[in-house]
Amino acid sequence: MTQPRSATTHYPRRARNALRFRKLTVMRTERVAGHFQRIVAGGDELEGFESQGFDDHIKLFFPEPDSGFVPPVAGEDGIIWQNDVRPSARDYTPIYDPSTQELTVDFYIHDGGVASNWAVQAKPGDTLYMGGPRGSLIVPTEYHWQLYVCDESGMPALRRRLAELNARQFQGQVTALVSVHSQQACEYLTAEPGVNIEWFVGESPETVARHALALTIPEEDYFIWVTGEGKVAKQLGEQLSVGRDAQLVRTVAYWHDKR
Repeated sequence: MTQPRSATTHYPRRARNALRFRKLTVMRTERVAGHFQRIVAGGDELEGFESQGFDDHIKLFFPEPDSGFVPPVAGEDGIIWQNDVRPSARDYTPIYDPSTQELTVDFYIHDGGVASNWAVQAKPGDTLYMGGPRGSLIVPTEYHWQLYVCDESGMPALRRRLAELNARQFQGQVTALVSVHSQQACEYLTAEPGVNIEWFVGESPETVARHALALTIPEEDYFIWVTGEGKVAKQLGEQLSVGRDAQLVRTVAYWHDKR
């Protein structure tokens, strides 16, 4: 049963962006918390870039060398692929600083990932192709009780959200349940005032789910965000949605286990 909307409920709202594809230049790189490769890119084509949602995603393209790849363009009839070259692409969380016109992307490093492999080898002067974000989900910051569940793939978005809450001097209760494979990855997030981060190092998804489902969630003035592997996130999101307002429980698949 869907929970009735309270008169004081503020729902997330969607905003559309003009779709653009950009060719950027890598400015610097840095290894963060042992498992994330930070790529900072810039360039004139970042003019007009906008990202209003903490879990927005941009699409990054990784063409083969000498493939003749040219970024596509958005036309009236859809996306036009020039030279008919469609390289591998992955979605990532953008962190943009308009004061410096720099775009930061944190790549979780893992074996066999086309984006991960590119990020490890990237150096200043390299080219980075990106598109989007096509739209944003703008989530109000004032929910008194907030829950965030993620693994390494969702940590950049969570990092962005915690910074956003801190900037707004949030006074409520925030709990984050974060699954990681290594203790070192915990260094990626800094607990802001009023934020309780609970780490699950090497634990199973079932353990995290049991912990999340045992939490006492208020009847109103809450927001829940669940991300990670597709099937795992979907199952937990559905369980947490029972008896609650579906618009206040956001579930997003950040990757899919193809085994």
